[in-house]
Parts: sequence; C-alpha cells; structure tokens
Amino acid sequence: MTRIIMNGCYGRMGRMITQICDADETVQIVAGVDAFGAACNTDYPVYKSLEEVKEEADAIIDFSNASGTDKLLDYCVAKQIPCALCTTGLSEEQLAHVKEASTKVAILRSANMSLGVNLLIKLLKEAAPILAEAGFDVEIVEKHHNQKLDAPSGTAIALADAVNEGAGNIYEYVYDRSQVRKKREKKELGISAVRGGTIVGDHDVLFAGEDEVITFSHRAYSRALFGKGAVAAAKFLAGKGTGLYSMADVIG
Repeated sequence: MTRIIMNGCYGRMGRMITQICDADETVQIVAGVDAFGAACNTDYPVYKSLEEVKEEADAIIDFSNASGTDKLLDYCVAKQIPCALCTTGLSEEQLAHVKEASTKVAILRSANMSLGVNLLIKLLKEAAPILAEAGFDVEIVEKHHNQKLDAPSGTAIALADAVNEGAGNIYEYVYDRSQVRKKREKKELGISAVRGGTIVGDHDVLFAGEDEVITFSHRAYSRALFGKGAVAAAKFLAGKGTGLYSMADVIG
C-alpha cells in the first residue's frame, strides 16, 4: 500500500486524484493539504499547510501552485518524503531548487503526466535532427481552458525542449512576433498559446518544409489521464533513493 499526501487536494486535479485513489486498492491518500480551496468532503484529514500534517506517507503528489513550491521542496527534504511535482509555471530559480532538492530526496518532475505526451517527447527527439537538417521550420501551438494561469504550458515547453535537444540545441524560442516586422529566422522555434472554454489540453508540433507539413499532435479529453499518471508516479517513487526522475523512468 502506497501512502500519499495530496498537496492541492481541493483543486481540479486534487479532486480527480482522490477519486482515482478511492478506486485503487494499492494506494491510499492519508492526508490532504490546501491553503486556497473551499472545503469539501474527503475520507482523509485536510490541513492548510504541510507543516500541520501528522500522518506518515511514502510520497507526495503536488498539483498546487508554483508560489508554494519552495516550501514544498524544503518540507520533502526535511521529512525525507519523495515528491511527484506536477505543478507547472516554475521560475528558473525554482527549477534550480528542484535540482538541488533532488540530491537529498527523490523528486519526480514532469510538465505532463500522461503516457502519450511522454511517448511524443521521445518521438520528437528522434524526428528533430532529421527534419532540422532538412530545413523544416518548427512551430508549437498549445490550447487550454480559460482558467489556466501560465502560458505557454509546461507541456509546450517540454515539447520544445525535446525538439531542441534532438536538433542539438540550435533553436531560439519565440513567443510573440507582434512587435517586429521581419521574415522568420531559420533558427526560431515559435510557441503559441490559446486559452478558451474547457479545453483540457491540445498540443500540436508542426514541422513545416517545402511543399509539406508534418504534425505531431496530442489531445487530452479528460484530466483523468494526468491523475492516473500522477498516481503511477507516486507508486514509482515509494522507497526510491535520491535523484531527479521523470515520467520516462515510470513508463520505462
């Protein structure tokens, strides 16, 4: 039985993961933490801060807010509890903190917890060097619901990083072309964000060449796929030694 602390338990993903764990006999949420949400019925105690948690756990799942990430990492190190860090929109300083914390406790960080997206990342690393050499331009378009705070999405950045890594880090990311009037540079990698309605998550990576366009796409139709991935990550982390892990480690 993997014992889990759900950080951000009243959020959309927190509530989804609670339902997933209720149906999974191999895991149990022993405590929840949420400083912002309104109370709702849960089978586990809920605290306003991690410091108040009394229960012992094998892993923390974090779907909260980037503003609390530094305190979360310090707590994980102090208590030696592995963490599946699913919150996006982290600053460069926070990413450095993640790396530092992972030398003292197991941390799994992923911009997207789905199997499909992580397989797509692998495929992009393989396709990018071939298509870059052939002169294809690269553009990424991501679409999310109108309540999402950060833009572009963490997944869009992860996809861009996969392309850039595969191509030898030759690209420069461009997020806005409205302030310039000039032709597209060959080493640009454009990233565009769309916000509207209840879109769960759409990502398209376009390789545009002479007379042809190759598109890699992923569509998320339910947040359940992210929740299932997070629970799988928590199971993976239980008992793991120090290190910075990703969903690639979970799916093998």
